[in-house]
Amino acid sequence: MIFLPAIDLKDGQCVRLVKGEMDQATVFGDDPGAQARLFAEAGCTWLHVVDLNGAFEGRPVNGGAVDAILAATDMSIELGGGIRDLATIKMWLDKGVARVILGTVALKNPDLVRLACRDFPGRIAVGIDARDDFVAVEGWVQTSEITVLDLAKKFEDSGVAAVIYTDIERDGAMQGPNIEATIALAKSVTIPIIASGGVSSMADLRVLQDAAGDLLEGAISGRAVYDGRINVSAAVELLQGNLPGGEN
Repeated sequence: MIFLPAIDLKDGQCVRLVKGEMDQATVFGDDPGAQARLFAEAGCTWLHVVDLNGAFEGRPVNGGAVDAILAATDMSIELGGGIRDLATIKMWLDKGVARVILGTVALKNPDLVRLACRDFPGRIAVGIDARDDFVAVEGWVQTSEITVLDLAKKFEDSGVAAVIYTDIERDGAMQGPNIEATIALAKSVTIPIIASGGVSSMADLRVLQDAAGDLLEGAISGRAVYDGRINVSAAVELLQGNLPGGEN
């Protein structure tokens, strides 16, 4: 498994939300590029980045901050938030983003996902954010009547590189990931699954790793990294299978 630290961008700053609420943002830094370098120095190979303003506005907003991250590190970057058309997908991939994450548009325009997968093989991920097992979109302010599994199944044969699955009620809440739902999804589809939401300690990572075996491609954590509850270097080593356990 791969450990992916998260940088969530709001107004150019590194923040974390609680359950996706923009008015509950905690600022952890005002230099996204410097933060990305710290993660690279800790041994990370992938970085999960979300343009939070973009997710709400439906267009890229924190482009300058993303550019700074790309300039600061050679890590592979996956980027989501406000990516709703083929031109924006191409723009970010041309800039050096390793793969883009399509969330709202995956629900509202699944044909775009399939087209993007055809045009940019291996570089398109789908973000599925769940509230009570139903897909939430538009920065999580709208909850659909489509279940997580039903949406994931739509892309089984489209060439999607990964599904980033987030349980909104766990995100930023420091309550541990929804392991049961994450593993159930991974067992039900052939697309690689990345766990997100609620990973708040090294113990959570160990439990997730033990439960998942080879089912999951990776795990994302944000707030716990910034709070110091997860040692990034140790997390990387643990999920790579180089540590029997971890500290913290």
